Amino acid sequence: MPWLVRKKCTIIAIIQGKENMKNWHRIVVKVGTSTLAHPGGRLNIRHIEELVKVLSDLKNAGNEVILVSSGAIAMGVGKLNLNRKPSDLSGKQACAAVGQCELMYVYDKLFSEYNHIVAQVLLTGEDLLDEKRNANVRNTIDRLLKLNCLPILNENDTISTQEITSIGDNDTLAALVSASIDADLLILLSDIDGLYTADPRKDKNAAIVHRVTAVNDRIRKMAGGAGSDQGTGGMATKIHAAEICLNHSIDMVIANGAEPGILYDIFDGKETGTLFTKEAKGK
Repeated sequence: MPWLVRKKCTIIAIIQGKENMKNWHRIVVKVGTSTLAHPGGRLNIRHIEELVKVLSDLKNAGNEVILVSSGAIAMGVGKLNLNRKPSDLSGKQACAAVGQCELMYVYDKLFSEYNHIVAQVLLTGEDLLDEKRNANVRNTIDRLLKLNCLPILNENDTISTQEITSIGDNDTLAALVSASIDADLLILLSDIDGLYTADPRKDKNAAIVHRVTAVNDRIRKMAGGAGSDQGTGGMATKIHAAEICLNHSIDMVIANGAEPGILYDIFDGKETGTLFTKEAKGK
């Protein structure tokens, strides 16, 4: 029953034979460029339409949904008919400026078909690291959620040029936002199934790790390099995001975004991707 509305926000998650009551209500979903766009930068219509449908259904079920979306630069590359992503900073900023308009136009059009209003929030590192500005971000997102909007966040790539203002990747952005707004769950949708014991593209014996309760040196060593050519994040950035989440008692899941319906599997408690969660007290 993949498209039925979930009426209960509390689920029993069964992970590796352990039952844990999960009260996931405020959910942040980060989607990577590889899920939204084809390698050439053109929109992956099937993926983004399915993603919007599933997120709308989760929102209809009573959950608060915040989307952190990559893809602005890649979509700008496609919109401008460039052969590849520019290597210079001003070129990337130009692509981001063009692509951000295109990305929000698509989201607004698709979410409106399910009677959901979207709101754009562009952030820099200063917005989340400065205490006063962080409070402003939190208050704005809280108000948008109370107004029944679905906030769509991205880093403001057109002005984030310096180390002090740039977050660098949307995995970290999603984790910092999750901590700021007291989210219950962060889901990172990427082009890999989860955390593996080694790089599965290089080691055929690599096995997926379904549950992690602490980020330590052993877990960090499992993280490899960068992901797709269009994206900026790799497994290392996802492990860093997990560390931020665990420090704030927020659950996090890394899952493959090739089929956005996987979000249902996560909420149905199926062994999907890698769940980062602290052990329940008394265990």
